[in-house]
Amino acid sequence: MQTTDIPDFLQYWYTADHTYLLSMGVDINKMPAKEVLSEMLLEQLNTPIENKKSYCIVWENNGKAIGHSNTNPTIYGEEAKMHLHLWLHAERKKGMGTELIKMTLPYYFEKLKLKTLWCEPYALNAAPNKTLEKAGFKFIKEYITIPSFICFEQPVKQWIMSYEDFKASMQ
Repeated sequence: MQTTDIPDFLQYWYTADHTYLLSMGVDINKMPAKEVLSEMLLEQLNTPIENKKSYCIVWENNGKAIGHSNTNPTIYGEEAKMHLHLWLHAERKKGMGTELIKMTLPYYFEKLKLKTLWCEPYALNAAPNKTLEKAGFKFIKEYITIPSFICFEQPVKQWIMSYEDFKASMQ
């Protein structure tokens, strides 16, 4: 992510249909003010990689930003929790999510020096769960939690990819 990506990122979150946000497990009442989220993004962009709490990759198709994946929380050299979002409705359900994740994994494992990458999408949101399985993540369990500061309590499916599994998938 670069500073120039912030307006598109904010547009995704603040113009999204509330039904869509609910389908991802987002509690719209927990969303920070747009200016606050913008400041948080700028702070992370200006933080050295070893100290980042969040690391974001913006996905493009034909030169146009169509979504992002980010880690949050991130513990450099150890582990991170991945989130994934296709911004444009027209780009969803085309099967590109798996390929986008596969292209993103090297950045997470190599730049953040991760040993483990987690993902915990809303259990009732089938799309990311199918995508993670296709991308080579291993299903661990389903449980109830609040997966992010903007989410409500919900069932999530916990997926994991180790550095060793990542390297094996690249061969």
